[in-house]
Amino acid sequence: MAQQPNWLASFERYLHSERQLSPHTIRNYRYELVRAGEILFKQPQGTSLEAFDDGWLTVSRDELQRVISSLHRKGLSPRSLSLCLSSLKQFFEFLVREQVIKTNPAKTLHAPKQAKPLPKNMDLDAVSHLLDIDADDPLSKRDKAIMELFYSSGLRLAELASLNVADIDLSQNEVKVMGKGSKQRVVPIGKMALAAINVWCECRHDLVKADTGDALFVSQQGKRLSHRSIQLRMKKWGQTQSLSAKVHPHKLRHSFATHMLESSADLRAVQELLGHANLSTTQIYTSLDFQHLAKVYDGAHPRAKKAKEK
Repeated sequence: MAQQPNWLASFERYLHSERQLSPHTIRNYRYELVRAGEILFKQPQGTSLEAFDDGWLTVSRDELQRVISSLHRKGLSPRSLSLCLSSLKQFFEFLVREQVIKTNPAKTLHAPKQAKPLPKNMDLDAVSHLLDIDADDPLSKRDKAIMELFYSSGLRLAELASLNVADIDLSQNEVKVMGKGSKQRVVPIGKMALAAINVWCECRHDLVKADTGDALFVSQQGKRLSHRSIQLRMKKWGQTQSLSAKVHPHKLRHSFATHMLESSADLRAVQELLGHANLSTTQIYTSLDFQHLAKVYDGAHPRAKKAKEK
């Protein structure tokens, strides 16, 4: 079969158009393949590998094992080695798919096992103290709504930053989230988060500009709030509230998961609410419908319970 030029570029187009992976993920794959290619083809760092494109078609398993071993000797962490190996497996699987090689030489390779550190979370008192802020100006009201939503629904930073006004259903107390791999899920919102979002939306129009679009959370300049801005604002509130630990979006997501598990002991429901990527391939979770998730949520989430008791 005639060989197409530039397999790396073809692989990137495949990841974008057919796999619909994020630009960040595609850049990571590209970086790992280039790093592996520099070792395979004995090229100095920064060398364009396009001239060695056909070399990928004759790579053996032993050669790839030497690449992983070389990176391991250089001190790469197990996590980084695992990412590199995953990139190689995906790339060679693409070449098999394109029928330019018969077997995937990386298929049976394994990266060193990596330790799984326990996620760091805040206890309930710390979360309550963080969220007990005097929101008397538009930015404070926005920040309170952001933090309440993080803790209420366990969203990722990218998921919250990309929310539009239409994604919040106030009548159903739920938010529509676009998660990893462009997989959409619907997650309940607690009463206290809904109240904070309503307060924010009342003053949101004061910051919105003609070209703002439908972004739910906007900056003082009327633009969609960036990931970095959200991180900095949360760090600032952690300092303002005199919390000992640094506050960041993922810590509130972990706190959400931990507190839900402590109250409900329903691991499957919490994993569904979090939108973990492995749910797309694990059928055991597919039987959980939204009504069950909402029931677990309403009965277990600390701030949802507080709202009901008032």
